[in-house]
Amino acid sequence: MTDSAEIVEGLPTARSCPFSPPDALGELREERPITRMSYADGTLGWLITDHALARELLTHPDFSSRHELRSSPVPMAIKPMPAPPGMFIGMDPPQHTRYRKPLNRHFTVRRVRQLEPAIERIVTQHIDAMERHGPPADLVSAFALPIPVQVISELLGADPGISEEISRLRAVTLDPATPPEEAGAAVRATNEVMADLVRGKRRSPSGDLLSVLIADGDMTDQELTGLAFLMFIAGHETTANMFSLGTYLALRDERARASLTGGGVLTDEAVNEFLRYLSIVQFTSRAALADVEFGGVLVRKGETVTLSISAANRDGRRFPQPDTFDVDGGENGHLAFGHGIHQCIGHNLARAELRIGLPELFRRLPGLRLADESRDVATRVGHNTYGVLELPVAW
Repeated sequence: MTDSAEIVEGLPTARSCPFSPPDALGELREERPITRMSYADGTLGWLITDHALARELLTHPDFSSRHELRSSPVPMAIKPMPAPPGMFIGMDPPQHTRYRKPLNRHFTVRRVRQLEPAIERIVTQHIDAMERHGPPADLVSAFALPIPVQVISELLGADPGISEEISRLRAVTLDPATPPEEAGAAVRATNEVMADLVRGKRRSPSGDLLSVLIADGDMTDQELTGLAFLMFIAGHETTANMFSLGTYLALRDERARASLTGGGVLTDEAVNEFLRYLSIVQFTSRAALADVEFGGVLVRKGETVTLSISAANRDGRRFPQPDTFDVDGGENGHLAFGHGIHQCIGHNLARAELRIGLPELFRRLPGLRLADESRDVATRVGHNTYGVLELPVAW
């Protein structure tokens, strides 16, 4: 029987530093690396803040990724429901394998290397536009968001204009204050936008990823719609927030800025350190499929276990200087892209965008600075994906 005083009331989200996890998570990691936690729907489950336990959870066969089995650690406008066809992130094998396997060859290191000239072109276009407009500018809307949106749009063969509608609908869906009926309508509208894209590609195919998947003939339009939606959202949300929060960090931390101004593209070590240190994806969850002895506790069948990726990526038992940005800290081993069969399929693409985009921004705009040093930069808390809402800059 767990003492009620030891139950964490919801996932801690309050931060004392915009670049560090909530202090409460660090305290829990040292005292109770797996602890009882109450969820937004009133159920009880568990919270992991330890790196080793997090890796173990992500590969454990008795824990499921199915959306409908998991409770959310933060309030959500929509009740968890089964993942629609194609949305494999919320599925287990063999369904997960069926959808993911055809995509693997499109996101290899070799394939992403072929995309690098297009990424360089897109980055240049948006920095050119910033220079034409002149300072000040909001880095989120001028650089951080449109670059990954255009990259994934070109990969899918979608008009980047779709992104504005998807982004608007996505904001409605993610806002916990949205009434359930409005959130449901936004989900249906989003699905219809992506369904139109699939129907258009079936009528007029080209050489893009979506057209290739249609030509393979292994998926229905409904499945392709879910797959396209997943790739579109996953292909830009996290990278956009990494661009903006990474820039903000470089404007505040000399080590981070130095890693971007040494000339050329960003090193792999520096990319990994930005990913570890900032941990844009805050958490992920799994549901127990059976009673499981795990981390010294008994997790009952049906209970949700949430792992704090941001806390695990600052675990001093895994990283020598966990709270210091250090590109010379040796092999990184961060969990920013997850681990195991659900590791982010687009991690090579995201790395390439960061490796090219961040140093080019500082090369072209060497005097980059916050437009108003006295103004607090608002951050996005209470969401799975962390970042800044806007970042006014000058140069």
